[in-house]
Amino acid sequence: MNSARIELLSPRLANQIAAGEVVERPASVIKELLENSLDSGAKRIDVDVEQAGIKLLRVRDDGSGISSDDLPLALARHATSKIRDLEDLERVMSLGFRGEALASISSVARLTLTSRTRGAEQAWQVETEGRDMAPRVQPAAHPVGTSVEVRDLFFNTPARRKFLKTEKTEFDHLQEVIKRLALARFDVAFNLRHNGKSILNLHEARDATARARRVAAVCGPAFLEQALPIEVERNGLHLWGWVGLPTFSRSQADLQYFYVNGRAVRDKLVAHAVRQAYRDVLFNGRHPTFVLFFEVDPSVVDVNVHPTKHEVRFRDGRMVHDFLYGTLHRALGDVRPEDQLAAPAPVPGAERPTGIDAGEFGPQGEMRLAAHLLEQPQAAPAAHVPGSGAGAGAGYQSYYRPPTSGPSMATAEAKNAYREFFAPLPEATAAPMPEGQGDIPPLGFALAQLKGIYILAENAHGLVLVDMHAAHERIMYERLKIAMASEGLSGQPLLVPESIAVSQREADCAEEHGEWFRRLGFELQRLGPETLAIRQIPALLKQAEAQRLVHDVLADLMEYGTSDRIQAHLNELLGTMACHGAIRANRRLAIPEMNGLLRDMENTERSGQCNHGRPTWTQMGLDDLDKLFLRGR
Repeated sequence: MNSARIELLSPRLANQIAAGEVVERPASVIKELLENSLDSGAKRIDVDVEQAGIKLLRVRDDGSGISSDDLPLALARHATSKIRDLEDLERVMSLGFRGEALASISSVARLTLTSRTRGAEQAWQVETEGRDMAPRVQPAAHPVGTSVEVRDLFFNTPARRKFLKTEKTEFDHLQEVIKRLALARFDVAFNLRHNGKSILNLHEARDATARARRVAAVCGPAFLEQALPIEVERNGLHLWGWVGLPTFSRSQADLQYFYVNGRAVRDKLVAHAVRQAYRDVLFNGRHPTFVLFFEVDPSVVDVNVHPTKHEVRFRDGRMVHDFLYGTLHRALGDVRPEDQLAAPAPVPGAERPTGIDAGEFGPQGEMRLAAHLLEQPQAAPAAHVPGSGAGAGAGYQSYYRPPTSGPSMATAEAKNAYREFFAPLPEATAAPMPEGQGDIPPLGFALAQLKGIYILAENAHGLVLVDMHAAHERIMYERLKIAMASEGLSGQPLLVPESIAVSQREADCAEEHGEWFRRLGFELQRLGPETLAIRQIPALLKQAEAQRLVHDVLADLMEYGTSDRIQAHLNELLGTMACHGAIRANRRLAIPEMNGLLRDMENTERSGQCNHGRPTWTQMGLDDLDKLFLRGR
């Protein structure tokens, strides 16, 4: 053990150590300065950058400003105007509150701060350098607001400077920070110049049209064209924004913006809930896109858990997780071909089932959602009962038999589901295209079949191409999930119970969720402080590795308060069954059968993608066809 005496660190060294937590690169500096500007009530922020912020980074705002007496304190550690006591810390509404940002920045750069408050006769300026921490205050000329100029970042810490990347890479990081904050505050105008060139010019966005324009400017117009507006408020939780359709996925998670009370965060719980909602509709390795704003009482969320404030902690993480998952899952499930062909409308929150019925609370949300669909009265629109559409035409025949006598048929249908789904397709005689059909259905009417693989159809927009195997696979998969939900999961006792070693926390968690495990077909018995016995597993998962599955589920329950691993295993099995039972390539279909498949697609959840996340259909408008043949040129 080192016997050296304990001594207080010098202010300069203490600030440089703190800078290591807060100031990683120019993007870190711009984040802290912009958050200060927003907290000051600024409505316009101008950013000038040279050499990606390494040489110069200037932020100017029209906020409330800082009085001359407070200027030296603004550069001191642990000095802030944003919190006063512990109660303020428990309800943080500002973006910054630690009082360390300017002190940390000034310890590794040359910093000049000029500010003027409303009503003051003149502005005042304070300067400091990394080597000399003593601030110098003097009069200056400046309008109401504040300007912060940071020069020669890391000039006194060359080791840190060597870790910076190329100018382009550093500027990309800096620009991304500005974009994230610009999405959080539509009421503020942002302007960015780099090396004298204007890069971003975002005007104040007060109405819905202006907000959409800003989203398009930051995320690209293609995102807005392929995004679903969403707004749901329930139990003090409010979620609104835009979620990208599954077909507009990315190879990287680079178009994901999530805000909690206006603060941009990257939270594991949030990421898990979003990933769960997109589970059945994304191609392997792809990432969803979204711009989402989550608003909740500040007292139930702790933002003081990370130096850079990128992470938060919710008091009731499970409720938040299930609300996010249930809302997004429902919104994506409600997407139909007509939504993708036209501008999507906002998702109404009040017309959908809530709570457990909507799958927002409880790990088995998906099965509860499916069960709810089977319980719908026959008078309601059969939006989730494929085969009940009215526009199928005279020769329409469904690929499976829907319930005919309401909820009482649900259990019987579930028991016979698999045999019915895998029965041969009904033979149908060719029938002429329906005449006088009125409104053309979203996917139109079938024209022909191509190579036994694709269906060609005509709708109001032009030509529709459908991968018939992928489409039928999704229809059967969704139907199997509904049937499974109505029947529930039966368990299969093990001849020899399996003993599994767990931690005491895991054993406690298994006991706490014992009833939930039983509903899923598991039976777990605690044999000791750190030992469980698996006595029964779901009959459909008899080939699964029971011990590994239980371990993974318990890990999820302790991390998120919920788990979708059992449902994921079941869905994988049902997806395999649907894949084997779907129409095979080279199967010749009559026109009525093709029309029947199109109507089923229009009435089936997530029919835009197969079980593996691949698209099931695509639209070629008349403009696209005209371009192929150079018409109109």
